[in-house]
Amino acid sequence: MSRALILDFGGVISKTLFETHDLSERALGLAPGTLTWRGPFDPGSDADWRAMQAGEMTERDYWMLRMRETGALVGEDWTEFADFLGRVRGDDPAAVIRPEALDAISKARESGCRIAILSNELDLFYGAEFRSKLPFLADFELIVDATYTGILKPDPRAFGFITDGLGIAADDCVFVDDQMKNIGGAVSVGMQTVPFDVTRPAESYQQALDLLKAKA
Repeated sequence: MSRALILDFGGVISKTLFETHDLSERALGLAPGTLTWRGPFDPGSDADWRAMQAGEMTERDYWMLRMRETGALVGEDWTEFADFLGRVRGDDPAAVIRPEALDAISKARESGCRIAILSNELDLFYGAEFRSKLPFLADFELIVDATYTGILKPDPRAFGFITDGLGIAADDCVFVDDQMKNIGGAVSVGMQTVPFDVTRPAESYQQALDLLKAKA
């Protein structure tokens, strides 16, 4: 039986910017503790995050807001999110890839599962050259990026790019994402899902692997 592990990128494969404030502050020459927005790690203190979760702004709008705020702290006016990430994450993006992600990807492939990425903004946020710095991305059979398709999750058509591209049934896919609206979109097309908890990455990946194992 064909099975597939479908992963979001930001937050699921890479650590969130919330988790790497110390690295960002060092890269930008900011004093420790300057960056205070914590998103899911402290939603009570992040009104903009709560607004995004409530559907009052898009995920892209949230991050563009943080980009402008952070740029202002260092006297820079970034117009592209790739500029923001380039400044805060430097030349070694591998340093912020979740080890739990690499482990799960390896285990999924070893068990015969196919693997793919479904992202709303991979190249938009990170820049097209980013992929060349992460050799493990070559292991993915398919990468669907709304930077180019223009179809954002949770639109059912976004998930169709995966099932059509892999030639696989939706119920043979386990989809992992850290945004509940995207999880809802995957459920609507018949995929099994794991709502990724960025505060408990190992547990989330184990849940995904268990679902894949159950379909073997």
